[in-house]
Amino acid sequence: MAFRFLLISLVLASIVQAGDWRQFRGPQGQGIAHAGSLPSELALDKNLVWKADVPTGHSSPVLSEDRIFLTAYADEKLWVLCLDRADGRELWRREVPRPRQEITQRTHGPASPTPVTDGANVYAFFGDYGLISFDAEGNERWRLPLGPFANINGHGSSPILAEGKLILVVDQNADSYLLAVDKSNGEQLWKADRSEVTRGYGTAGVFRPTDAPTQLVIPGAYRIISYELATGKKLWWVNGMAWQLKCVPIFERNTIYINAWEIGGDSGQRKETISYDDALAQHDADGDGLLSREEVPDERLKSDRSWLEHDLDADDQFGRRDWEFYAARRAPTNNLVAIRPEGRTGDLTNSSVLWRYAKSLPNTPSPLLWDRYLYLVKDGGIVQNVNVETGQPAKLSRLPEAAIGKYWASPVGGDGKIYLTSENCAVTVLRPGEQWEVERVNSLDGACFATPALVDGRIYIRSLSTLYAFGSQ
Repeated sequence: MAFRFLLISLVLASIVQAGDWRQFRGPQGQGIAHAGSLPSELALDKNLVWKADVPTGHSSPVLSEDRIFLTAYADEKLWVLCLDRADGRELWRREVPRPRQEITQRTHGPASPTPVTDGANVYAFFGDYGLISFDAEGNERWRLPLGPFANINGHGSSPILAEGKLILVVDQNADSYLLAVDKSNGEQLWKADRSEVTRGYGTAGVFRPTDAPTQLVIPGAYRIISYELATGKKLWWVNGMAWQLKCVPIFERNTIYINAWEIGGDSGQRKETISYDDALAQHDADGDGLLSREEVPDERLKSDRSWLEHDLDADDQFGRRDWEFYAARRAPTNNLVAIRPEGRTGDLTNSSVLWRYAKSLPNTPSPLLWDRYLYLVKDGGIVQNVNVETGQPAKLSRLPEAAIGKYWASPVGGDGKIYLTSENCAVTVLRPGEQWEVERVNSLDGACFATPALVDGRIYIRSLSTLYAFGSQ
């Protein structure tokens, strides 16, 4: 099994240049560093290489050979920043147009999507604007305004690069789509309709199976869908997922692992809902074929926030699609799933799912694949490792008190260590294994939502006000 993990690491490492962490969660979004001795003790007086004040942002840092790119917002403005990787000096800061200010929640902001770099240029997405690209010196290369969008929490999906294409998932209440543009000029190459799904925050993954063309695997509401990278053609899908996904797919050769959790989807929480036709027959008092706020039978729907969340087309009426979303949201399925498509197309729900697991799953953090286990961390500092062959946990336990809190950052690992970062900036170092162990819990100042970057023996951790670089001394 250790040899298998080594082989996967070598394959991923060959896809990018050594010393780079170019997209959210690094090479192929898998969260694994491939070289360098990484520190366990992280403190201002221990292993700190440098720290830099940065504007607020929930996005994660990405790195080329000598630069760090971030997105941020300050003084009602949107920014793309470039820092010197050696010492954290700000090399340039460029303002991005902000023609609107979309709604976001506390744990989300105008600069939540993580940028991506090809090693020279940087590409960023803002829900309040669209896509924009700068070169290494901060010169604008191109811009592509998009939106406005119908996502009441703000967008969180990060763009990725694949074979010269910049890929963006735009899942929203209405008219969801998957977009591919030419990275050199921002011109649209293809656009795939995803209107079957509603809002979500998942990031695309590039699946390179040995038995089929290169694909994009997209975690979305209620289902996972695969598209041909070259054309955007829909290839296959798997149903039975949560109603709002936020993860990155994890790949192991021809197998895919995806975590899906949202409120209301655990065992015993799902609720049955009458059909839309029955709802009209019982509650459509004025006979107009729609349900007004006064006519909907669930009193909880009548509050301003709940109505806003469920009225997908914002027409102040409940139509069939709104009602079906409401019904589906009351009965989602939270699960960690393993899929092996084996070159098939169409609905693979019953033919290609190896296993599903549904206990103590995280909300936002994606799993980390290390050797034969998937490592997961959820709110409350609950950590478990699930065997990829059986779909069963080996160890499920709570972290020490200092690390108990909410978790938005995804686990990352390297040098025989796994790093878990909580909202209150407790950074726990695990020693992986069947019976994983806590090596150390570090405490930093601030609030942490971003996922750390690991590269060349350093760990880069972003709080809402500071970027830290730690390395073994």
